[in-house]
Amino acid sequence: MAVFVLFMVLLLAMAGYSSAAYCVCNSAQSDTVLQKNIDYACGNGADCAQILQNGACYNPNTVKDHCNYAVNSYFQRKGEIQGSCDFSGTATVSQTAPAGATSACYAGSSRCVF
Repeated sequence: MAVFVLFMVLLLAMAGYSSAAYCVCNSAQSDTVLQKNIDYACGNGADCAQILQNGACYNPNTVKDHCNYAVNSYFQRKGEIQGSCDFSGTATVSQTAPAGATSACYAGSSRCVF
């Protein structure tokens, strides 16, 4: 019984450690490439209503910021599966939210690390 209790305490302690994962666009890409990422992500499951004009995440109104939001939404909705943040090499997974990100717009998912 004591071994079981120790195991459960250890398991709960490890589960308490989490990190956030975000999908971010490569800012060195042209606006045309970033817009293609937005179009793909928004057309394939990302929740892009928030980056429409008057949406909560519309500002800052730049292609780069909207790209970060769209690919991150897509990545999160796909369950952070491998390859869902590639966008032909124009986006990558990051442990930090994009610069200027607000917690309301970039809720990276928490995941357990064992």
